[in-house]
Amino acid sequence: MSLEEKIRLFPASSGVYLMLNAAGEIIYVGKARSLRQRVRSYFKQSGDGRYQIKFLMAKVVDIEVVLTDTEKEALLLENTLIKQHHPRYNLNLKDDKTYFSLRIDPKEEFPRFTVVRKRPRDEARYFGPYSSGSAARDMLRQMNRMFPLRHYQLAACMSRKRPCLYHQIGHCSAPCHGLITREGYAVLVGGAMLFLEGKGRLLIAEFKQKMNDASRRLLYEEAARWRNLLHSIEITVEKQKVIMSGGDRDVIGFYRNAEKIEIALLYIRAGVLSGSHQFSLSWELDDAAAISAFLLQYYTGAVFIPEEILLPLAIEEGGTLADLLGELKGSKVSLTLPMRGTKRELVALADRNAMSAYRERDDEGSAAAAVLAELARLLHLSRLPERIECYDISTIQGRFSVGSCAVFTAGKADRSSYRHYRIKTVDGQDDFAMLREVFLRRFRVDSYDDKSGPDLVVVDGGIGQLNAVQEIVAELGLSGSFDLVSLAKSRITHNAAAETAWKSDERVFLPGRKNPVVLRQNSKPLLLLASVRDEAHRFAIGYHRKLRSKESIASEIDRVPGIGPKRRNALLTHFGSLKGLKEATMEEIIAIPGFSPATAETVYKELHDG
Repeated sequence: MSLEEKIRLFPASSGVYLMLNAAGEIIYVGKARSLRQRVRSYFKQSGDGRYQIKFLMAKVVDIEVVLTDTEKEALLLENTLIKQHHPRYNLNLKDDKTYFSLRIDPKEEFPRFTVVRKRPRDEARYFGPYSSGSAARDMLRQMNRMFPLRHYQLAACMSRKRPCLYHQIGHCSAPCHGLITREGYAVLVGGAMLFLEGKGRLLIAEFKQKMNDASRRLLYEEAARWRNLLHSIEITVEKQKVIMSGGDRDVIGFYRNAEKIEIALLYIRAGVLSGSHQFSLSWELDDAAAISAFLLQYYTGAVFIPEEILLPLAIEEGGTLADLLGELKGSKVSLTLPMRGTKRELVALADRNAMSAYRERDDEGSAAAAVLAELARLLHLSRLPERIECYDISTIQGRFSVGSCAVFTAGKADRSSYRHYRIKTVDGQDDFAMLREVFLRRFRVDSYDDKSGPDLVVVDGGIGQLNAVQEIVAELGLSGSFDLVSLAKSRITHNAAAETAWKSDERVFLPGRKNPVVLRQNSKPLLLLASVRDEAHRFAIGYHRKLRSKESIASEIDRVPGIGPKRRNALLTHFGSLKGLKEATMEEIIAIPGFSPATAETVYKELHDG
């Protein structure tokens, strides 16, 4: 059966269609109200007018369909299949894990704020998102200065003999030691949530009334506390610019250049512009489809859904998508294309942010490409070092030995590609043997892929380390598969009388060359190499410390009666650190499989009374 005959048999109902190439790979996933009508439009000259479609259709050899009962189901299925198969011609919004929020559960006893990455659909309150973890933690510190809520697990605080340091500096009201009533603490929690909702001016009026009431009742100390709290809030609120009346809105900005698009997302909370985020994506189809795909993938993740989303373009399935997001939020969500007024100005502002972000990325990319080209010229590399890998070893007298691999792609750290290796076959302090094990595991023939392999491998050390790695690479049959250099750190040198000292240059050693290449100090090519090396060293040290920390936790747990290797490993896996375990409540320990109330009580008492 030909493809055209197959399409004629497609039903005129809603669903998802999958386009496949000659290799059987899914290269595009789409949704439709009528599958037959939508798919047939790709093959008509008068149908789909998008010029990019001809490049897609030239590769399509087969089309499969999946029926759904409703358009909403088609939207969700399309989203699921895109995330599962990552088709070439679909927008693939990767989760970069930067959606930080502040979380508080009002149902807790003396609730506290914590910084979280995701927003599970529970009964807690979430505020944000913030552009980074540091931005969220800065807001949390600011909040604690204004509203002195507790910082730690309540059980850990109550186990102390006196309030912690935060109480002494006025950043905690010490509910764990009864220094504030439940009612007074609830007022602080309510004020903090009002402030984060952008209702600072309402909060000021409310707290002024409390201050005046306390003053009329001659409670001058209480009035002074309200006065100080008001002063902190007023300073912050004065810096906030209200740009529109009330409500939570997200504003989508869009900019395109060839196959690259930039999307800017502005967060407006209670009428105040509270943050922004940019997304740089590859996309070959039309602009409206890009906006639609972005909305579906972004808002069906664990993120806050506002009551209104302002769009730069009209999208075909706007009504269906709004209904779907409303179901996820639990209240009505509007997708609006503003044509005039403040909302239109906000969309134009978002568009300018998107254009600015694109140009900044483009400039950075051009600068990075120039540095890589200069590095290849200076070191006589056989190719442009688009992907650079650097390896390092960390050990203390042969104990907890680890290897690390830091990866830079296009001149930038690619942390998702970092790898660490627990040394398994080497006893004692033998860095060369450890490095050999790491290379054998990284480049073993059954797993090495030229497409994901490095263009340049950097080894931390001098000519000895370089020669050792050369032998390993030759043994693996990978000589010539990538360039190889070693980078020797600068050293402090003293003269014989120790009257003067100077710092030697960093040196780059190349295969087959005895004398090192000395790059101009503080030049961009050298700084790039040093950054890769320092990242590998930092990553190795971090993993090394983690292993040592786990041993200290294990030794602390081993002294608890009745705790064997199985339960010890369960505690290590669940809490991750001794600090986390000591801050845990008995209820959290009981929740771990295999821990009865009696066992949990033994662990808790041993760690807190010991």
